[in-house]
Amino acid sequence: MISKETLFALSLFPYLGFLWFISRSPQMPRLALYGFYGTLVFVAITIPAGIYAQLHYGESLANVDWLHGGAEVFLTLSNILLVLGFGHAVRQLQIKNQKSKPQR
Repeated sequence: MISKETLFALSLFPYLGFLWFISRSPQMPRLALYGFYGTLVFVAITIPAGIYAQLHYGESLANVDWLHGGAEVFLTLSNILLVLGFGHAVRQLQIKNQKSKPQR
C-alpha cells in the first residue's frame, strides 16, 4: 500500500505537467496562471511548516494554528488570483461577444 506522503509526492508530477501545458496556451489568463503557480508556492511552504510543527510541537500542521493559518494564506492568495484571472477573462469575452453582435 502506498503511503499518503508518497502519493502526495507523486501527485506533483501530473500537476507540473498540467502547469507546463497551460503555460503554453495563449488562451490561459496570465493572472489565473499565476494562481496555479501559487499553489506550488503553497505546497512549498506547507511541507517545511508541517515538518517544523512535527519536530517542534510534536503535532501535525493542522493542530498548530499559527503555522497552519500562515501556510493557508498562500492557498488563499492563489485562489484569489485564479478568481480574478478567470473573472477578467470572462468579462473580456463578454465584451468581445457584445461587439461582434449585429446591431438592430
